[in-house]
Amino acid sequence: MLDNRCQPSQQRRPGPGRPRRDEIDARNAELLDQALALFLDQGFERTTIEGIAAAVGMAKRTVYARYRDKEGLFKAALERAIDDWAVPPEAFWAIECDDVECCLQDIARLLVSNLLGSRGLRLMRLVNCESYHLPDIGRYAYQRVTQRTIGYLADLFRRRSSGSGTDPDEAEEAAAAFLNLVVGGPARTAAMGIGLLDDDLERQTRFRVHIFVRGAFPLATERQNAAV
Repeated sequence: MLDNRCQPSQQRRPGPGRPRRDEIDARNAELLDQALALFLDQGFERTTIEGIAAAVGMAKRTVYARYRDKEGLFKAALERAIDDWAVPPEAFWAIECDDVECCLQDIARLLVSNLLGSRGLRLMRLVNCESYHLPDIGRYAYQRVTQRTIGYLADLFRRRSSGSGTDPDEAEEAAAAFLNLVVGGPARTAAMGIGLLDDDLERQTRFRVHIFVRGAFPLATERQNAAV
């Protein structure tokens, strides 16, 4: 019978340890980034969990442990991208000025450039394409982008309504009209694959903002014209 005391000691080697929270978060962000890139390039139907796992160097079971299915991963990746892309209210506040038309010109340029940038166009096309079978995506994009922008603009119009000839009770309708007129036009053109030269885009933006201000802030426009 062998004496166990004569055997080499069998010490358990320390394991790699549990990853830290920041490492888990960084790895998840990498997963969402890679997933979004594939969804943007291939669309929802052609993108697979296997392809995403391979792209990020992660086991497929780990992906499924974090996200129940491809739809859950798609929503998480797209919602994160929408939040990163949306213009925050602080960016609007930073460019406000006393002249209402100049203020709205700057806001319009910010919105249009953000929409027509490469990231904005790709997100818009993906949301429009997939919303018919995943309506939660369309609702999320509307709430996080359009609705928040309307809320900011309505607040701006209420603050500028005194002595301007505009009705503060119609601020939200005016905000929606502004977006449809100034941003909706370029968005529809881009959705059809028609590009605009920077000079043409600037000219159209200035004209549309001017038309909106004349209708929404008539007294302010009259005073400005009288001063000129």
